[in-house]
Amino acid sequence: MADFRVRRLETGQTKIRNVPIAVTPEGFWCCPSPAVLQKTLKNHNQQNKQKGSPPPSKAPSVQKAAILPTEKRQLPNQLRSRVVSDEQRCVTADASAASPTKAPERPPKPNGENQQRKICVGFGQPETSDLKVLLFGKEGIAVKMSVHRNIIAEHSRFFADKLSRQSPVPYIEIMNCEDVEIYVETVGLMYCKEMKHRLIKQSVPRVLRILRVAESLGYRSCVKSCLDYLEAVPWVGEEEENVVKSIRHLLNDNYGISPILKRVASDITNPPNDTLAHILELVLKSNEDRGRREMKSLVLKLLKENNLWTNGSTDICIETLYSSCRNCLDSLLAVFRQASEPGFAERSLEIKDPVVRQIALEADNLVWLVEILADRHIADEFAVIWASQNELAELHSKLPIMSRHLISCITARLFVAIGKGEMLPSKDTRQLLLHVWLQPLIDDYSWLQHGCRSFDRKVVEEGIGRTILTLPLEDQQNILLSWLGSFLKVGDNCPNLQRAFEVWWRRTFIRPYVEQQGNLAQSDSKLT
Repeated sequence: MADFRVRRLETGQTKIRNVPIAVTPEGFWCCPSPAVLQKTLKNHNQQNKQKGSPPPSKAPSVQKAAILPTEKRQLPNQLRSRVVSDEQRCVTADASAASPTKAPERPPKPNGENQQRKICVGFGQPETSDLKVLLFGKEGIAVKMSVHRNIIAEHSRFFADKLSRQSPVPYIEIMNCEDVEIYVETVGLMYCKEMKHRLIKQSVPRVLRILRVAESLGYRSCVKSCLDYLEAVPWVGEEEENVVKSIRHLLNDNYGISPILKRVASDITNPPNDTLAHILELVLKSNEDRGRREMKSLVLKLLKENNLWTNGSTDICIETLYSSCRNCLDSLLAVFRQASEPGFAERSLEIKDPVVRQIALEADNLVWLVEILADRHIADEFAVIWASQNELAELHSKLPIMSRHLISCITARLFVAIGKGEMLPSKDTRQLLLHVWLQPLIDDYSWLQHGCRSFDRKVVEEGIGRTILTLPLEDQQNILLSWLGSFLKVGDNCPNLQRAFEVWWRRTFIRPYVEQQGNLAQSDSKLT
């Protein structure tokens, strides 16, 4: 809280100019317009920047809440002095009437800092005011508030405590007030019957400022109204984090902030596998192309964020993802069997089209699931599952390339994951994967380049080449010589594995010679 001082008001002090203030429907004077305080503060800051400029020749208008330097010099010592000890601050009424105590004056400030703006604010019925509260803000603005001790003591535990220590106390001074504008507005709310109607016009950041001041004043009804506002209003952008940080410490103060925190945190302590499984099921079974495509992109992005925050230490969805993979594989195998039946090609489009659509849907679903698994570095098991799909690979050659080519996107994504080190399947799995699925991928390569929008030829070719080069040299030779025969026949309609071929060539023909020469040189050095 800001520094607090209590002083008696001397007779004959100079009046400070008033500024326009809002009037409530009940006829009470409320707090000044926020725009006035903001404009006054802005003008003051601009004047402080213009060092050495002559003072204005004309007195500012009342709306700007400024006073002349002569008026400032006429202010009593109480407005420009500090009280050091409690004996100087607290005097009895009789002693004050006989000989008012004068506190030591503040040392004069430099010219740039001495241009202090002063605003006078009245609350309730000003003629019945029995207490003055003077705020000195850090921004160089001072506000004198004419208030009623019974009202502020009733609403504020802070003011009630200060007023109970000494009586009568006609004057309270608060130094280094961090937020003068909101402080004045919060005091004004003590005079409002319907605080909700006042807060509903405010923004979330402003209500958080009011909440902070109300909490420091012990103004519980205002704190409760601010919390009710925050519970009901939507939060946009960074407001969510600001709200949570501002109210979390009130959890044990019986303010009832749980409804607000429940917006961002659930009481469920177990990982929400059931919820994730339901989301995956809805996305995978959707027949609306655009909606399914957009939600796949969104869920993939959110899962990547989740993996980033948890650093991959725990995975809440391995079983859920693999269960979805098995379901998609079973469905894909079923429609492949149906599409490879004798006479299926001669059937009407009404019969063939749903089957072809289902193949494309399941293939796309599996590519999406493999993308999630690879990003989370948990795709090794799927590589084993996919490499063992011998029946599916055999049926692949029986279907038209237009219907089957999307299956090879799954194989391509696995090769990319191996090439990038996103998964580390065993040597046997890598060999089996290349043996079962590389030739189907080569057969579909032309359609993959032109019929699959997400297909990146360079990335896929690099992944295939790196996967081949992880095998023993003899296996590299067998696979690359088989590829060479295909590449020389179809050219660009086959993956370009020339980089892998170069590496294999150097390992086969150059490395043995280099090692032999190195061994000879080493032997010669030993003999000499």
